[in-house]
Amino acid sequence: MPDALTASPTYDAACRRCARLAGFLAEVRSAHPTYHCAPVAPFGDASARLVIVGLAPGMHGANATGRPFTGDHAGILLYDTLHAWGYASSPLSRTADDPLTLSGCRITNAVKCLPPENKPTPAEVRACNGFLAADLAALPAGGAILALGRIAHDATLVALGERRGAHPFAHGARHRLASGATLFDSYHCSRYNTNTGRLTPEMFHAVFAAIAAHPGGTTHAGNGRPGAARA
Repeated sequence: MPDALTASPTYDAACRRCARLAGFLAEVRSAHPTYHCAPVAPFGDASARLVIVGLAPGMHGANATGRPFTGDHAGILLYDTLHAWGYASSPLSRTADDPLTLSGCRITNAVKCLPPENKPTPAEVRACNGFLAADLAALPAGGAILALGRIAHDATLVALGERRGAHPFAHGARHRLASGATLFDSYHCSRYNTNTGRLTPEMFHAVFAAIAAHPGGTTHAGNGRPGAARA
């Protein structure tokens, strides 16, 4: 369980502003007393030039471990790809206390608490948007944002004061924003999308290739080449 006093513009461990989510977390905590079952903080490099925005913690993943995309299927493709492109020290993320670190990259979520059936309501996305806005405000000029799925895409635009109609979501799309950042879109790396082939490793790597090639792209340990981080 996190320190209840931990609070910042980007994260509040004691946040209970969404009654439905707070009630659901209490139910899950009763069934799984060792789980994190609280808002999940962003993870990674505080000065990163790439911020990845997911949807929300997964029941047996981030909600259990307290670290985004850690402990369940959703993180398999993400962390393997981050490692291949030099952002992650390991291709696997199993627990919040494993030695994996991120460099040049930070991962956050549009909604910080586990929602029932992985489906936050529009009101819950809005209630959490201030935390995302504060997180994205720290992105250096010319940085990149990767939205995993339409809800993350829309939440990112709202957080940055952009009109959603001007930037429609599409896998592989990129959007130059008024803030100077570039928003890249990808289908979410969920079990459903990866198992059905809606999102393949090749498709996901292509998005990271575009991020590396954009004018604000940076070179990391992997030198911007898939697999180089393993050499």
